[in-house]
Amino acid sequence: MKTDYSLYLVADARYCLHHPIEKVVEQSVAAGVGIVQLRDKSLCDRDFMRLASRLQHILSKFDIPLIVNDRVAVAFAVAADGVHLGRNDMPPEHARRILGPKAIIGLSVETVEQAEKAALSCADYLAASPVFATPTKTDAPKPVGLEGLARMKTAAGGKPLAAIGGINRSNAAEALRHGADSLAVVSAICSAQDPAAAAADLRKIISGGRHDPTRIRL
Repeated sequence: MKTDYSLYLVADARYCLHHPIEKVVEQSVAAGVGIVQLRDKSLCDRDFMRLASRLQHILSKFDIPLIVNDRVAVAFAVAADGVHLGRNDMPPEHARRILGPKAIIGLSVETVEQAEKAALSCADYLAASPVFATPTKTDAPKPVGLEGLARMKTAAGGKPLAAIGGINRSNAAEALRHGADSLAVVSAICSAQDPAAAAADLRKIISGGRHDPTRIRL
């Protein structure tokens, strides 16, 4: 499975305002989402596993990987394609031992210094978090902003860098211009009246951003 990180959906049922999470995921991957992370800190492990299995069934039809947020044991139990880890979660090297060499492991970084350290880890990709202020994560640190994103891209040492936190169609092009390889979104798709249209709009921005001659490279 070749992973396309460029449009990354963080699927969270709490922000699916108009449709069930299963429908949001199915519509958005059909319209261009290349990777899906399941995030829901309100669910117990049993209910989280059931939801993960339902999403796996949908994603398997599109050959799209499912990433589990934080819960390495759950990712292992449901044979998810990988796990995304935060600063206070299991170290990526330990997750790698549990999930194996083919697992996709993502790691959130909040500062340039964290990005420099993470560049030497076994993580497959990094997520600059948050780039902008976001209501979907109330305990998030101070936003790094676009200039911080550009510096973190340099510090990432060649690893794909996702921009997450307040990313939407109004700022997506600027995030790409400042170094993001991937747009990771929650409410921009989950809360949309038409998730497929929202995903398609972001995919068009990504296609244009790849060829933007003004793209910043520090």
